[in-house]
Amino acid sequence: MRRDEPNRRRAAFLDRDGVVNIDRGYVYRREDFDFVPGVLEGCRALCELGYLLVVVTNQSGIGRGQYSEDDFKMLTAWMKTEFVTAEAPLSGVYFCPHHPSKGLGSYLRSCDCRKPAPGMLTAAARDLNIDLSASIMFGDSESDLSAARAAGVPLRVLLGRDGSDVAVVPSVPGLASAVFGRLDDALMDPALRSKLGASNPVSG
Repeated sequence: MRRDEPNRRRAAFLDRDGVVNIDRGYVYRREDFDFVPGVLEGCRALCELGYLLVVVTNQSGIGRGQYSEDDFKMLTAWMKTEFVTAEAPLSGVYFCPHHPSKGLGSYLRSCDCRKPAPGMLTAAARDLNIDLSASIMFGDSESDLSAARAAGVPLRVLLGRDGSDVAVVPSVPGLASAVFGRLDDALMDPALRSKLGASNPVSG
């Protein structure tokens, strides 16, 4: 992607399980899906700051045969309507169904989309005309942040899983730009808000 391409947008990338919804393991049914407290409010604040919202999620449950791509897409369609209702529409949802050792059939593969690889973020950048160097990642694991770093995303925020615990500082120095328990708490932090409000935010 050319860095001088006009009208490029900045994005807030979000992991799904543990950041958007409570991670109960292989969540694919509506009755098992509950939003993490504060996530919709935080996403609305990001929209107000001019960020596109993009979910990037490993879904090896598909590859393992726990549920189908159609199951995932049906739940995703419902989830997207909830974001619209919250005035925080999602611009994209990218998922990786593969697993390098436990996938079945064609899902058994090493790929460039399963985090910590950056493939989902770079695909979103191509599809949605995103400036990765002006974007931010919110995740609850080192693999989320590693994918963002590999994609060239400078701001990488580690959140507590399910919003209930304070996140543990990553073992890799500099991997996280900031650490918070919940997304809405992060969006209330003056230092992070200052970086998010900048025309081209950079990590501290």
